[in-house]
Amino acid sequence: MFQFIQQQDQLADVLSIMNQCSVYGLDTEFIKVDTLWPKLGVFQINLNGTVFLLDGATLDLSEFWNKLFAAEQNVFHACGEDIDLIYHYAQRKYLDNVFDTQVGLSFLGHGLQVSYQAALKLILNIDIEKDQTRSDWLARPLSEEQLQYAANDVLYILQLSDEIKAQLQAKQLCDFVIEDCRHLTKEIGTETPQHLLYTDVANYRHSRRQLMQLQQLTVWREQLIKAINQPRSFILKNATMIDLVEKNPKNTFQLSQVKDIRPNIVREHGKTILDLLKFLPEQHEWPLRMARPIRHSSQEITSKMNQLIDNVVNETQVPKEVLLRKKWLNALYQHVVFHRHEDELPEYLLGWRYRLLTKPLIAILQQDEQYLSTQMKIEI
Repeated sequence: MFQFIQQQDQLADVLSIMNQCSVYGLDTEFIKVDTLWPKLGVFQINLNGTVFLLDGATLDLSEFWNKLFAAEQNVFHACGEDIDLIYHYAQRKYLDNVFDTQVGLSFLGHGLQVSYQAALKLILNIDIEKDQTRSDWLARPLSEEQLQYAANDVLYILQLSDEIKAQLQAKQLCDFVIEDCRHLTKEIGTETPQHLLYTDVANYRHSRRQLMQLQQLTVWREQLIKAINQPRSFILKNATMIDLVEKNPKNTFQLSQVKDIRPNIVREHGKTILDLLKFLPEQHEWPLRMARPIRHSSQEITSKMNQLIDNVVNETQVPKEVLLRKKWLNALYQHVVFHRHEDELPEYLLGWRYRLLTKPLIAILQQDEQYLSTQMKIEI
C-alpha cells in the first residue's frame, strides 16, 4: 500500500517515477514545537496511486525539491505549513503550481477550513483515522501505525482533488481557485520587512514613541530567533511587547512584572530590552501613528456595496466569505482615503476579482470619500 524510503538509491527510483507523472499528491509530517523552523519527519507523495513515504531524517531531498518546483501541479490539503516547510528546506520560493483542496472546497460553499478527514467523508464518503496527529515524527523507528497514518494522508488526495476539480469546472470556478492558490503560496513565502514588523504587533492606540519602541523590539526579536532557531513566543509574545511599551519598565524588577515575560528572558536579555525601550532615535525618525481600521461606510454606500457583492456572488457562485474578506475590505477603505496606488492592494483583489468586484467597489467608495475621511479623523 505504501513504501517507506530511507535509502538514497531508493529515492533515485522515486525521482525516476516522478518524471513519468505530472501531478503529485503531497503532505508532510514534521515537528515544530520548540523551534522557529520545522523539522521534517516524513514527506508523503502519491504518484499515480502509489504512495511513497520519504524519510526526512536520512535522505538528501535536494533533487526532490527541484521536481516539486518543476511539476505541472502539486496537490495539497491545507497547504500553509507544508509550503512553509518546502520553502525552508529548498531555500527557494515560490511554488506557483499548487492546487489546495481546502481552497477548492471553500469555493464550493463548504467553509474556509474543512479538515482533510472531513473532506474525504464529505466528497468521497471515505473514513480515515486521525489518531497519530501528535506523534513524534522524528523518532526512529516509526511505528506501523504512524506509517499507515502518514500514507492515508495522501492515499486519497488525488481522487479527492479530481472530484473537487470536476465540481469546480461545472461551476466554471476552477481557474479562480488555481489563481487564489498562487496568491496563497506567494503570501506564505512573503516576509514582512524587518523595519515594518512592528505593524503586525502595534495598533492605532499606540503613540509614535511606543511605535518606535515596538519597532526596535520586533527587529531585535526577529534577529535573535533566526540566530537561535526558537519560536518568537519563546522570546517575547506579541502581547508581552505591547505590555512592555505600555508599562515602559525602567529596571529589572519592573520588567519582571510585565505580562507573560519569562524569567530566563529577564535574566539573559533584560538589559537589552530595557535599552531598546530607553534609547530611541531622534523623534523625526519615529513611525507615524497607525490609522484605526474603518469599520463601515455611510449607510447609503454600505447598501450599494452589499448589493454589488450579492450580485457578484449570484453571478459567480463564489461564497461571500471567499469573495471578499474583512481585511481586504479594509484595504479598499484605506486605498480610497489615502489615495494609494492599486498595486498596494492585496493581490487577491487584483486578479479575477478586479473587474467583477474591486474596480466597482472602489468607484462606489470614492463617492463616500468625505465620509470615510471624517471617520478616519475621528478615530485616529
